[in-house]
Amino acid sequence: MQTNSQLRPSSYYLVGLIFALAGAILFSAKAIVAKLLYREGIDAVSLIALRMLLAAPFFVAVAFWTWRQLPALSARDFFRITLLGLLGYYLSSFLDFLGLQYISAGLERLILFLTPSFVLLFNIGWFKQRVTPRQWLSLGIAYCGIVLVFWHDLQIGGQHHVVLGSTLVLASAIAYALYLVFSGELLQRVGTLRLVALAMSVSCMACLLQYAVLRPFSTLFNQTLPVWGLSLINATLCTVFPVFLTMMAVARIGASNASQAGMVGPVSTLFLGFWILTEPITPLQLLGTALVITGIFILSRNNSRLGIVNTK
Repeated sequence: MQTNSQLRPSSYYLVGLIFALAGAILFSAKAIVAKLLYREGIDAVSLIALRMLLAAPFFVAVAFWTWRQLPALSARDFFRITLLGLLGYYLSSFLDFLGLQYISAGLERLILFLTPSFVLLFNIGWFKQRVTPRQWLSLGIAYCGIVLVFWHDLQIGGQHHVVLGSTLVLASAIAYALYLVFSGELLQRVGTLRLVALAMSVSCMACLLQYAVLRPFSTLFNQTLPVWGLSLINATLCTVFPVFLTMMAVARIGASNASQAGMVGPVSTLFLGFWILTEPITPLQLLGTALVITGIFILSRNNSRLGIVNTK
């Protein structure tokens, strides 16, 4: 007969897996909520400002809670965290929301899902990392999938809009990949929770400052009830909750396993887009999505350092 101590490891892993799956689905739902907000007539500047306004109290609270953790942060650490917050959460998120104005939620999530491949390419360029034939194969499969879905969207949408939106989201994925590449050492030394809380706090301030520079700040509060409701969902269910769910998942099952569980994200976006936004699902889309997921799965299995969790 098994004891509780013998049962605990499997149940512990199962809870971590559930956290990872829930986090991935909630992160992916961000694109759906953004599309609904655009239908209410707001733009990307307002969308991201409202998201960060409502999410800021959570991240600032965690930043204060982790403030006294060791090691103490130096002025250089604060400078690096500020730059990382601006790059990985402010710039990347803003470009992502801009791109979502022009492309389907399914294509947006697939492009963002290529982030591990960009991390690998940056490691090749800057750190001279050796690439195996299996890694090249995984990249080829993933990018073929993106080409298929991109071509599909070109057929049903305005060509200029699809190209513009895809370029913006691609730039978002590259910015987030740069954040991951340059945050590695700081993450290990400072701690994931403290770094994410501080970097997200920086991003919140940047988004609100951007709004104040571009338009009267008081107008941010002149929103309709549906906009406030959707923004609250965007800030909590699609931002704060998945960040902490994913962190708890990583603590239980590791970054690589959490990343692989996150592969449910593009699939959930595709079907949520069909259900809520009436975006079409075609065999070509399904084939392209399957190729992207297969490619990234091979890549993440081949290199544990690419156990990447998207927290934007």
